[in-house]
Amino acid sequence: MKLLLFMGLLMAGLLFVPQNATAQQQPLTEEQDTTVYVVKKNDGTRYVGQILFQDAREVLMETREIGQVYIPRHEISEIRKVIPGEMLADGAFMPAEVFSTRYFITTNGLPIKKGESYILWNLYGPEFQFGISDNLGLGVMTSWLGTPIVGSIKYSIPINEKWNAGLGTLVGTGSWAMPDFAGILPYGVITWGDRVKNINLSVGYGGVTYKSEVYDYNGMDSNYREERENEGSFLISVAGMAKITNTVSIVFDTFIIPRIGTYTTNEYYEYYNNNGQWVNGYRDVTHKKHSIALILPGLRFQTKPDSAFQFGFAGILADGETTGFPLPMVQWFRKL
Repeated sequence: MKLLLFMGLLMAGLLFVPQNATAQQQPLTEEQDTTVYVVKKNDGTRYVGQILFQDAREVLMETREIGQVYIPRHEISEIRKVIPGEMLADGAFMPAEVFSTRYFITTNGLPIKKGESYILWNLYGPEFQFGISDNLGLGVMTSWLGTPIVGSIKYSIPINEKWNAGLGTLVGTGSWAMPDFAGILPYGVITWGDRVKNINLSVGYGGVTYKSEVYDYNGMDSNYREERENEGSFLISVAGMAKITNTVSIVFDTFIIPRIGTYTTNEYYEYYNNNGQWVNGYRDVTHKKHSIALILPGLRFQTKPDSAFQFGFAGILADGETTGFPLPMVQWFRKL
């Protein structure tokens, strides 16, 4: 009787055991995180691989180069995920270009992150760019004489992993040297690629306004007056960059003013005709419009994690002829 009572209580206990009670007796299996991270130390040393374990004291990584390595937490300056483009097809790691949102002159649609601010030193003057928030940047540029002064704003629009777009505007003034001069250039960009290699197309319309001196000739007398002149033109740029080593990138930039059709000018002429008479006066002369292009190939050297140096030689296409710009394009980038 006691045996039957014991067996009954045992069966009842098994029937009313919570379903998760038996699962707790099985060994727990956690799915391994396959995300690839970049861990950078204070001295600049960089490790790439999967994080196997981390706590307040240290991080354990599985790296491709040296296997497992423990990194003390106080020696780490940055932990981030590998961004698209950094892992090559053969599994090698190519670090993203720090200043990949900029070429020589133009910019692209790659997203700007908050805090991605930098200063760009040119031979003709400085430029400051500030990452105000994710995808929004503000900037200002000028010459060493403080004229002109140009402000910029750009908003990036991520489309997918490989495509980004952007909208921006440049607004400038001649400042103290040319107070009557002003200009504006709204533009749009579309970019394919990532921070390791990309190609970009920019299209905008630039307009300027300024005062000009006009003389009206009437016999021996002339009248002087000032008129407000307004000019504008479409602008196109094709640019790109590609990292060829961990520290060297190829950079290519263009600045194109397309011009189609003809224009007429009133020009003074003088010559002897077939009768030996001296003839002079003014006449209308028709000219063919030629596109103007600035072509800038060059190299960028990522010398330090927070700075870079680039140079290139510009070629100018104007009036159907190509000439070299007399000075090299030299620029220094530095993060703020």
